[in-house]
Amino acid sequence: MQYSDAIQRLSGEGAFEVLAKAKQMEAEGKEIIHLQIGEPDFDTPENIRDAAIKALREGQTHYSPSGGLPEARKVAAEYMCRTRNIDIGPDRLIIMPGVKPLIFTSMMAIVNPGDEVIVPNPGYPTYESVSNFIGAKPVPMRLAEEKDFRFLVDELKELVNPKTKMLVINSPQNPTGGVLTKEDLQAIYELAVEYDFWILADEIYSRIVYDNPFVSIASIPGALDRSILIDGMSKTYAMTGWRLGFAVVPKKLADYLFTFAINNFSCTNTFAQAGIIEGLTGPQDEVEKMMVEFRRRRQVIVDGLNAIDGISCLMPQGAFYVFPNITGTGINAQELADMLLEKAGVACLAGTSFGKYGEGYLRFSYANSVENIEKALQRIKEVLAGVNAS
Repeated sequence: MQYSDAIQRLSGEGAFEVLAKAKQMEAEGKEIIHLQIGEPDFDTPENIRDAAIKALREGQTHYSPSGGLPEARKVAAEYMCRTRNIDIGPDRLIIMPGVKPLIFTSMMAIVNPGDEVIVPNPGYPTYESVSNFIGAKPVPMRLAEEKDFRFLVDELKELVNPKTKMLVINSPQNPTGGVLTKEDLQAIYELAVEYDFWILADEIYSRIVYDNPFVSIASIPGALDRSILIDGMSKTYAMTGWRLGFAVVPKKLADYLFTFAINNFSCTNTFAQAGIIEGLTGPQDEVEKMMVEFRRRRQVIVDGLNAIDGISCLMPQGAFYVFPNITGTGINAQELADMLLEKAGVACLAGTSFGKYGEGYLRFSYANSVENIEKALQRIKEVLAGVNAS
Protein backbone atom coordinates (compact mmCIF):
# COMPACT_ATOMS: atom_id res chain seq x y z
CA MET A 1 0.00 0.00 0.00
CA GLN A 2 1.18 3.51 -0.83
CA TYR A 3 1.07 6.61 1.36
CA SER A 4 1.34 10.27 0.45
CA ASP A 5 4.68 12.04 0.46
CA ALA A 6 3.12 14.81 2.56
CA ILE A 7 2.05 12.58 5.45
CA GLN A 8 5.55 11.16 5.68
CA ARG A 9 6.95 14.66 6.14
CA LEU A 10 5.01 15.17 9.39
CA SER A 11 6.99 14.58 12.58
CA GLY A 12 5.95 13.77 16.13
CA GLU A 13 6.42 15.74 19.32
CA GLY A 14 9.08 14.75 21.85
CA ALA A 15 7.00 15.63 24.92
CA PHE A 16 4.37 13.01 24.10
CA GLU A 17 6.97 10.40 23.17
CA VAL A 18 8.79 10.87 26.48
CA LEU A 19 5.45 10.88 28.32
CA ALA A 20 4.59 7.50 26.82
CA LYS A 21 7.96 6.06 27.83
CA ALA A 22 7.70 7.52 31.34
CA LYS A 23 4.19 6.10 31.77
CA GLN A 24 5.46 2.67 30.74
CA MET A 25 8.24 2.92 33.32
CA GLU A 26 5.66 3.89 35.96
CA ALA A 27 3.57 0.87 35.01
CA GLU A 28 6.66 -1.23 35.71
CA GLY A 29 6.87 0.25 39.22
CA LYS A 30 9.42 3.06 38.82
CA GLU A 31 8.72 6.49 40.32
CA ILE A 32 8.95 9.21 37.66
CA ILE A 33 8.96 12.96 38.22
CA HIS A 34 7.29 14.52 35.19
CA LEU A 35 9.07 17.69 34.07
CA GLN A 36 8.66 17.00 30.37
CA ILE A 37 5.08 17.95 29.52
CA GLY A 38 3.88 21.49 28.84
CA GLU A 39 0.73 21.31 30.90
CA PRO A 40 -0.28 23.17 34.07
CA ASP A 41 -0.73 20.71 36.93
CA PHE A 42 -3.65 22.69 38.36
CA ASP A 43 -7.31 21.81 37.91
CA THR A 44 -9.45 23.92 35.62
CA PRO A 45 -11.10 26.57 37.85
CA GLU A 46 -14.39 25.34 39.28
CA ASN A 47 -16.51 28.17 37.87
CA ILE A 48 -15.39 27.22 34.33
CA ARG A 49 -16.15 23.55 34.89
CA ASP A 50 -19.57 24.43 36.30
CA ALA A 51 -20.37 26.58 33.26
CA ALA A 52 -19.61 23.73 30.88
CA ILE A 53 -21.59 21.24 32.96
CA LYS A 54 -24.55 23.64 32.98
CA ALA A 55 -24.35 24.00 29.19
CA LEU A 56 -24.20 20.23 28.83
CA ARG A 57 -27.23 19.73 31.05
CA GLU A 58 -29.12 22.39 29.11
CA GLY A 59 -28.66 20.38 25.94
CA GLN A 60 -25.89 22.33 24.25
CA THR A 61 -24.62 19.13 22.63
CA HIS A 62 -25.30 19.83 18.97
CA TYR A 63 -23.37 21.46 16.14
CA SER A 64 -22.22 25.04 16.54
CA PRO A 65 -21.25 27.37 13.66
CA SER A 66 -17.91 26.37 12.16
CA GLY A 67 -16.14 29.47 13.52
CA GLY A 68 -17.53 29.11 17.04
CA LEU A 69 -20.64 30.10 18.98
CA PRO A 70 -21.51 33.78 18.37
CA GLU A 71 -21.39 34.64 22.10
CA ALA A 72 -18.06 32.83 22.59
CA ARG A 73 -16.58 34.63 19.56
CA LYS A 74 -17.84 37.96 20.88
CA VAL A 75 -16.30 37.36 24.32
CA ALA A 76 -12.99 36.13 22.86
CA ALA A 77 -12.84 39.11 20.49
CA GLU A 78 -13.43 41.52 23.39
CA TYR A 79 -10.71 39.75 25.38
CA MET A 80 -8.22 40.10 22.52
CA CYS A 81 -9.13 43.79 22.13
CA ARG A 82 -8.67 44.36 25.85
CA THR A 83 -5.37 42.50 26.20
CA ARG A 84 -3.79 43.67 22.90
CA ASN A 85 -5.27 47.17 22.72
CA ILE A 86 -6.78 46.52 19.30
CA ASP A 87 -10.20 47.20 17.78
CA ILE A 88 -11.71 44.21 16.00
CA GLY A 89 -15.14 42.58 15.88
CA PRO A 90 -16.16 38.91 16.18
CA ASP A 91 -16.09 38.60 12.38
CA ARG A 92 -12.29 38.58 12.61
CA LEU A 93 -12.09 35.97 15.34
CA ILE A 94 -12.33 32.21 14.87
CA ILE A 95 -12.49 29.46 17.48
CA MET A 96 -11.01 26.03 16.81
CA PRO A 97 -10.37 22.89 18.91
CA GLY A 98 -6.97 24.02 20.19
CA VAL A 99 -4.10 26.18 18.96
CA LYS A 100 -2.59 23.48 16.75
CA PRO A 101 -5.49 23.49 14.25
CA LEU A 102 -5.16 27.27 14.02
CA ILE A 103 -1.44 26.97 13.25
CA PHE A 104 -2.09 24.19 10.75
CA THR A 105 -4.99 25.81 8.91
CA SER A 106 -3.38 29.26 8.80
CA MET A 107 -0.25 27.82 7.20
CA MET A 108 -2.33 25.75 4.79
CA ALA A 109 -4.29 28.87 3.76
CA ILE A 110 -1.21 31.02 3.15
CA VAL A 111 1.87 28.96 2.34
CA ASN A 112 2.50 27.17 -0.96
CA PRO A 113 4.97 24.39 -1.77
CA GLY A 114 8.38 25.98 -2.37
CA ASP A 115 7.69 28.98 -0.13
CA GLU A 116 9.90 29.59 2.89
CA VAL A 117 8.67 29.81 6.48
CA ILE A 118 11.03 31.23 9.11
CA VAL A 119 10.55 29.37 12.40
CA PRO A 120 12.13 29.95 15.82
CA ASN A 121 14.83 27.43 16.69
CA PRO A 122 14.81 26.02 19.31
CA GLY A 123 11.08 26.20 18.88
CA TYR A 124 7.77 24.40 19.15
CA PRO A 125 8.08 21.42 16.75
CA THR A 126 4.69 21.91 15.07
CA TYR A 127 5.87 24.99 13.15
CA GLU A 128 8.58 23.10 11.29
CA SER A 129 6.53 19.93 10.94
CA VAL A 130 3.57 21.68 9.29
CA SER A 131 5.88 23.67 7.00
CA ASN A 132 7.39 20.39 5.82
CA PHE A 133 3.95 18.84 5.38
CA ILE A 134 2.86 21.66 3.08
CA GLY A 135 6.03 21.26 1.01
CA ALA A 136 7.47 24.58 2.12
CA LYS A 137 11.00 25.07 3.39
CA PRO A 138 11.27 25.74 7.14
CA VAL A 139 14.13 28.16 7.79
CA PRO A 140 15.46 28.08 11.38
CA MET A 141 15.80 31.43 13.17
CA ARG A 142 18.35 30.98 15.96
CA LEU A 143 17.26 32.11 19.40
CA ALA A 144 20.41 33.20 21.21
CA GLU A 145 21.10 32.44 24.86
CA GLU A 146 23.36 35.50 24.96
CA LYS A 147 20.27 37.58 24.15
CA ASP A 148 17.94 35.91 26.66
CA PHE A 149 16.77 33.52 23.93
CA ARG A 150 15.64 36.22 21.54
CA PHE A 151 16.72 36.40 17.91
CA LEU A 152 19.51 38.59 16.58
CA VAL A 153 18.13 41.14 14.13
CA ASP A 154 21.16 40.94 11.82
CA GLU A 155 20.84 37.15 11.64
CA LEU A 156 17.12 37.41 10.90
CA LYS A 157 17.75 39.87 8.06
CA GLU A 158 20.07 37.35 6.44
CA LEU A 159 17.31 34.73 6.42
CA VAL A 160 14.62 36.85 4.76
CA ASN A 161 14.34 36.81 0.96
CA PRO A 162 11.65 37.07 -1.74
CA LYS A 163 10.63 33.43 -1.09
CA THR A 164 9.76 34.18 2.56
CA LYS A 165 6.00 33.78 2.94
CA MET A 166 5.64 33.65 6.71
CA LEU A 167 7.59 34.25 9.90
CA VAL A 168 6.48 32.47 13.06
CA ILE A 169 7.00 34.04 16.47
CA ASN A 170 6.15 32.51 19.84
CA SER A 171 6.42 34.95 22.73
CA PRO A 172 6.54 34.05 25.57
CA GLN A 173 8.35 31.11 24.09
CA ASN A 174 8.34 27.36 24.34
CA PRO A 175 10.89 25.86 25.12
CA THR A 176 13.12 28.68 26.40
CA GLY A 177 10.81 31.03 28.30
CA GLY A 178 12.21 33.91 26.22
CA VAL A 179 10.08 37.01 25.58
CA LEU A 180 10.43 39.35 22.60
CA THR A 181 10.69 43.10 23.18
CA LYS A 182 8.77 45.81 21.37
CA GLU A 183 12.01 46.65 19.52
CA ASP A 184 12.23 43.03 18.32
CA LEU A 185 8.64 43.13 17.11
CA GLN A 186 9.19 46.46 15.36
CA ALA A 187 12.14 44.95 13.45
CA ILE A 188 10.01 41.97 12.43
CA TYR A 189 7.19 44.18 11.20
CA GLU A 190 9.52 46.36 9.13
CA LEU A 191 10.95 43.27 7.45
CA ALA A 192 7.42 41.92 6.86
CA VAL A 193 6.48 45.13 5.07
CA GLU A 194 9.68 45.21 3.03
CA TYR A 195 9.39 41.58 1.89
CA ASP A 196 5.58 41.25 2.05
CA PHE A 197 5.29 38.21 4.31
CA TRP A 198 2.83 37.14 7.00
CA ILE A 199 3.53 37.03 10.75
CA LEU A 200 2.07 34.12 12.67
CA ALA A 201 2.18 35.08 16.36
CA ASP A 202 1.59 32.19 18.75
CA GLU A 203 0.74 34.05 21.96
CA ILE A 204 -0.68 31.15 23.99
CA TYR A 205 1.53 32.07 27.00
CA SER A 206 0.57 35.77 26.90
CA ARG A 207 -0.75 35.78 30.49
CA ILE A 208 2.23 33.88 31.92
CA VAL A 209 4.86 36.63 32.15
CA TYR A 210 6.87 37.61 35.19
CA ASP A 211 9.06 40.71 35.19
CA ASN A 212 7.71 42.84 32.32
CA PRO A 213 4.27 43.30 30.73
CA PHE A 214 3.40 41.15 27.72
CA VAL A 215 3.87 42.88 24.36
CA SER A 216 2.01 41.62 21.28
CA ILE A 217 2.99 42.13 17.65
CA ALA A 218 -0.39 43.90 17.46
CA SER A 219 1.13 46.76 19.47
CA ILE A 220 3.09 47.77 16.36
CA PRO A 221 0.97 50.13 14.19
CA GLY A 222 -0.03 48.38 10.97
CA ALA A 223 1.12 44.90 12.03
CA LEU A 224 -2.36 43.54 12.68
CA ASP A 225 -3.21 43.67 8.96
CA ARG A 226 -0.54 41.07 8.13
CA SER A 227 -0.62 39.05 11.36
CA ILE A 228 -2.37 36.01 12.77
CA LEU A 229 -2.73 36.39 16.56
CA ILE A 230 -3.25 33.04 18.26
CA ASP A 231 -4.26 32.48 21.88
CA GLY A 232 -6.42 30.03 23.79
CA MET A 233 -7.54 28.59 27.10
CA SER A 234 -5.06 25.75 27.60
CA LYS A 235 -2.21 27.33 29.53
CA THR A 236 -3.68 30.31 31.40
CA TYR A 237 -6.76 28.45 32.61
CA ALA A 238 -5.33 24.89 32.90
CA MET A 239 -7.67 23.67 30.15
CA THR A 240 -5.35 21.64 27.93
CA GLY A 241 -7.83 18.79 27.49
CA TRP A 242 -10.70 21.10 26.59
CA ARG A 243 -9.08 21.92 23.22
CA LEU A 244 -10.08 25.57 22.87
CA GLY A 245 -8.02 27.98 20.80
CA PHE A 246 -8.91 31.23 19.07
CA ALA A 247 -7.25 33.59 16.64
CA VAL A 248 -7.61 37.11 15.30
CA VAL A 249 -7.08 37.18 11.54
CA PRO A 250 -7.85 39.46 8.58
CA LYS A 251 -11.46 39.06 7.40
CA LYS A 252 -10.69 37.23 4.15
CA LEU A 253 -8.46 34.74 5.94
CA ALA A 254 -11.25 34.20 8.50
CA ASP A 255 -13.58 33.21 5.64
CA TYR A 256 -11.04 30.69 4.36
CA LEU A 257 -10.54 29.24 7.86
CA PHE A 258 -14.31 28.88 8.33
CA THR A 259 -14.44 26.84 5.12
CA PHE A 260 -11.49 24.74 6.22
CA ALA A 261 -13.25 24.01 9.51
CA ILE A 262 -16.41 22.91 7.70
CA ASN A 263 -14.40 20.46 5.60
CA ASN A 264 -12.21 19.20 8.44
CA PHE A 265 -13.88 19.00 11.87
CA SER A 266 -17.21 20.82 11.34
CA CYS A 267 -17.08 22.77 14.59
CA THR A 268 -15.54 23.09 18.04
CA ASN A 269 -17.17 21.27 20.97
CA THR A 270 -20.33 23.24 21.72
CA PHE A 271 -20.70 22.93 25.49
CA ALA A 272 -16.94 23.37 26.01
CA GLN A 273 -17.24 26.85 24.50
CA ALA A 274 -19.17 27.85 27.62
CA GLY A 275 -15.73 27.55 29.24
CA ILE A 276 -14.45 30.35 27.01
CA ILE A 277 -17.28 32.64 28.02
CA GLU A 278 -16.98 31.96 31.74
CA GLY A 279 -13.18 31.85 31.74
CA LEU A 280 -12.69 35.18 30.00
CA THR A 281 -15.48 37.05 31.81
CA GLY A 282 -15.58 35.39 35.23
CA PRO A 283 -13.34 35.69 38.31
CA GLN A 284 -9.59 35.53 37.68
CA ASP A 285 -8.59 34.57 41.23
CA GLU A 286 -7.45 31.06 40.30
CA VAL A 287 -5.34 32.37 37.43
CA GLU A 288 -3.63 34.79 39.79
CA LYS A 289 -2.94 31.97 42.27
CA MET A 290 -1.38 29.88 39.49
CA MET A 291 0.90 32.76 38.57
CA VAL A 292 2.07 33.19 42.15
CA GLU A 293 2.92 29.49 42.30
CA PHE A 294 4.66 29.49 38.90
CA ARG A 295 6.80 32.39 40.05
CA ARG A 296 7.79 30.47 43.20
CA ARG A 297 8.61 27.33 41.23
CA ARG A 298 10.61 29.31 38.69
CA GLN A 299 12.92 30.60 41.40
CA VAL A 300 13.37 27.15 42.94
CA ILE A 301 14.26 25.38 39.71
CA VAL A 302 16.57 28.12 38.37
CA ASP A 303 18.47 28.36 41.67
CA GLY A 304 18.66 24.59 41.93
CA LEU A 305 19.96 24.04 38.40
CA ASN A 306 22.58 26.77 38.76
CA ALA A 307 23.86 25.00 41.88
CA ILE A 308 24.65 21.83 39.90
CA ASP A 309 28.14 21.53 38.42
CA GLY A 310 28.14 21.70 34.63
CA ILE A 311 24.74 23.39 34.34
CA SER A 312 23.86 27.06 33.96
CA CYS A 313 20.33 28.38 33.64
CA LEU A 314 18.87 31.74 32.68
CA MET A 315 15.82 33.08 34.48
CA PRO A 316 12.90 32.67 32.02
CA GLN A 317 10.76 35.74 31.45
CA GLY A 318 7.59 33.88 30.52
CA ALA A 319 5.80 30.52 30.19
CA PHE A 320 6.67 27.70 32.63
CA TYR A 321 9.85 26.24 31.19
CA VAL A 322 13.57 26.53 31.88
CA PHE A 323 16.13 25.79 29.19
CA PRO A 324 19.43 25.19 31.01
CA ASN A 325 22.79 25.03 29.24
CA ILE A 326 24.31 21.60 29.94
CA THR A 327 27.49 21.87 27.83
CA GLY A 328 29.56 21.94 31.01
CA THR A 329 28.60 18.34 31.70
CA GLY A 330 30.32 17.14 28.53
CA ILE A 331 27.21 15.08 27.65
CA ASN A 332 25.01 15.78 24.64
CA ALA A 333 21.39 16.73 25.11
CA GLN A 334 19.65 13.49 24.11
CA GLU A 335 22.12 11.32 26.01
CA LEU A 336 21.66 13.34 29.18
CA ALA A 337 17.86 13.42 28.86
CA ASP A 338 17.84 9.62 28.47
CA MET A 339 20.24 9.22 31.40
CA LEU A 340 18.08 11.34 33.70
CA LEU A 341 14.97 9.34 32.83
CA GLU A 342 16.61 5.95 33.17
CA LYS A 343 18.86 6.58 36.18
CA ALA A 344 17.10 9.37 38.06
CA GLY A 345 13.46 8.91 37.12
CA VAL A 346 13.33 12.52 35.96
CA ALA A 347 11.49 13.04 32.67
CA CYS A 348 12.65 16.04 30.63
CA LEU A 349 13.28 16.84 26.97
CA ALA A 350 16.50 17.16 25.03
CA GLY A 351 16.92 20.61 23.52
CA THR A 352 17.27 18.93 20.13
CA SER A 353 13.57 17.99 20.36
CA PHE A 354 13.07 21.66 19.44
CA GLY A 355 15.58 21.93 16.61
CA LYS A 356 19.28 21.89 15.85
CA TYR A 357 20.06 24.96 17.94
CA GLY A 358 18.75 23.10 20.98
CA GLU A 359 21.89 21.00 21.24
CA GLY A 360 23.62 21.65 24.56
CA TYR A 361 20.34 22.30 26.39
CA LEU A 362 17.51 20.50 28.17
CA ARG A 363 13.94 21.65 28.70
CA PHE A 364 12.30 21.23 32.07
CA SER A 365 8.69 22.20 32.70
CA TYR A 366 8.11 23.55 36.19
CA ALA A 367 4.41 22.79 36.01
CA ASN A 368 4.90 20.48 38.96
CA SER A 369 5.02 20.91 42.72
CA VAL A 370 7.97 22.52 44.50
CA GLU A 371 8.40 19.27 46.42
CA ASN A 372 8.79 17.29 43.19
CA ILE A 373 11.03 19.92 41.62
CA GLU A 374 13.37 19.82 44.62
CA LYS A 375 13.40 16.03 44.56
CA ALA A 376 14.21 16.08 40.83
CA LEU A 377 17.05 18.56 41.35
CA GLN A 378 18.61 16.33 43.99
CA ARG A 379 18.38 13.30 41.70
CA ILE A 380 19.95 15.22 38.79
CA LYS A 381 22.79 16.35 41.05
CA GLU A 382 23.43 12.79 42.22
CA VAL A 383 23.46 11.33 38.70
CA LEU A 384 25.90 13.95 37.41
CA ALA A 385 28.11 13.54 40.49
CA GLY A 386 28.27 9.83 39.72
CA VAL A 387 29.25 10.53 36.12
CA ASN A 388 32.00 12.93 37.21
CA ALA A 389 33.28 10.46 39.80
CA SER A 390 33.65 7.75 37.19
